[in-house]
Amino acid sequence: MKNYDKDLYTSINSETWDEWAENGCEWTIPVTQEEFLSAKESGKVSVYLTPCVTVPDEWFGDLRGKRLLGLASGGAQQMPLFAAAGAVCTVFDFSDSQLEKEKIMSEREGYAIDIVKGDMSKPLPFPDGSFDIIFHPVSNCYVKDVRHIWRECARLLVPGGRLLAGFDNGLNFLFDDTLTEPLTLKNRLPFDPLEMDDEEFNRMRDNAEGIQFSHSMEEQIGGQLDAGLCLRALYEDRDRDGALRNYVPQYMATLSVKPG
Repeated sequence: MKNYDKDLYTSINSETWDEWAENGCEWTIPVTQEEFLSAKESGKVSVYLTPCVTVPDEWFGDLRGKRLLGLASGGAQQMPLFAAAGAVCTVFDFSDSQLEKEKIMSEREGYAIDIVKGDMSKPLPFPDGSFDIIFHPVSNCYVKDVRHIWRECARLLVPGGRLLAGFDNGLNFLFDDTLTEPLTLKNRLPFDPLEMDDEEFNRMRDNAEGIQFSHSMEEQIGGQLDAGLCLRALYEDRDRDGALRNYVPQYMATLSVKPG
C-alpha cells in the first residue's frame, strides 16, 4: 500500500473499503432482487444500522416521497430498498467500489438515485435542509471528529427530519485484535491511532484494517444533542461473532429528530 501522511487517513479508509468490496466482505454484498421487489410491494424495509438488529419500522414512518440521504451507506445494502419503498435517494460514500455497486443495482432495477463520492470528515456537499431522513450505519469509527458529522446532519435535515445512526461504543478497541478468549486488555480509550506512535498506524494501514477510532458516548450521543438534535429512541446490539459479544453489547443505534 502507498505511504501516507497521517492527515490523509481517510484516503486509506477509502482504499480499504474498495479492497473489502472486491474481496466480498459481508457489508459490501448488495440486496437481492427478491428483497428489492418485496420492499417495492410492501413499502417496508428490513435494514441494519448495527450488525444484528434490524431497524424498527416506526423509525422510518412512510418513506414515500421522503428525501433520504444514505451517509457512508454505499454498497447497495440499504439504498435499493429505500428507493423501492418510494424514497427519493442520495447515497454518499468515499469508496468507488461501494458506489459502483449502487450504480449497477439502480440500473438493473430501474430506479433513480443520486450517487455522490466524498469524505464525510469534510463539509458535506449539500444545501441546508436538503433531506427528510439521514440513514447513517456504523461508519463514524473511520473518522476522528464525530461531532462534525452530527453538526452536518443537523444542518442537512429539515425541521422535523430524522437521523437514524448506528455506532460502536468503543469496547472493541479496548482488547487485542483477535477478540478471542481469554480477552486481553490492550488499549486505553479513546483509541486514536493518529495520536499514537507510527507503529500502530502503520500496522492498521498495512493489514487493511482501515484507520479506526473509538468514540465516547459523550461524543456519540452528547454530540447529537449539542448539534441541536433531540434523541427519541435507541437500542443496543452486538457483533455477529467474536468472544466479546457474549459479555456486553458493543453497538448502539439512535433515532434523533431535528426540532420544528
